Amino acid sequence: MEKLAKLQERLGYSFRRLELLQEALTHRSYGKPDNERLEFLGDSVIELVVSHLLFETFPEQREGELSKMRSSLVKEEALAEVARRINLGRFILLGKGEETTGGRDKDSILAGALEAVLAAVYLDGGFEEAFRVVKELFDDAVRGMAKTWSDRDFKTRLQEYTQARFKEVPQYKVVQERGPEHDKIFQVVVTARGRIWGRGSGRSKKEAEQRAAEEALRKLDEGA
Repeated sequence: MEKLAKLQERLGYSFRRLELLQEALTHRSYGKPDNERLEFLGDSVIELVVSHLLFETFPEQREGELSKMRSSLVKEEALAEVARRINLGRFILLGKGEETTGGRDKDSILAGALEAVLAAVYLDGGFEEAFRVVKELFDDAVRGMAKTWSDRDFKTRLQEYTQARFKEVPQYKVVQERGPEHDKIFQVVVTARGRIWGRGSGRSKKEAEQRAAEEALRKLDEGA
């Protein structure tokens, strides 16, 4: 019980039904009832709260970008990192096999336990409490997406977009070079599906391609 008290302190939530928390911490290798059903529910709880946080934090982002952000925040590795931050591994009940093979630090076990624990919070305290706990755990990661997303170059984002929508990669072509050799300006167009989607200029081909990709993404997002 003392260990469970420490975990509740880290979560910022006190359970009325401790049996829910105990079930959430029980890996299938330990015995029944295990936490797999709670994992299923917790996955949805986390996705809903993270979606809400992204929606509020990034009012200018379109649906496709928000979906990619959410995927990066709720993938197994990301959930495992959140679990490590609250030292969740030490509280999980594991069978001897998993214990001896380092189960307490496996991404899959940590992520599943986190989902189960947050489902237990939801069942014990309702959605408002679950929202508060998930927000506390994920808020920094959500806000950190602003820098992460701005650092992704436009060419990478355009390639992801055209591969998903057109099943092909965009093509870049230099259509004009102006100025002396030491101070050239390059103009580039980017095409997909036989159509020019963007034009860009720059002092290097790379810069011009980035500007062309930026314009293409804007047109595609506007439904051109």
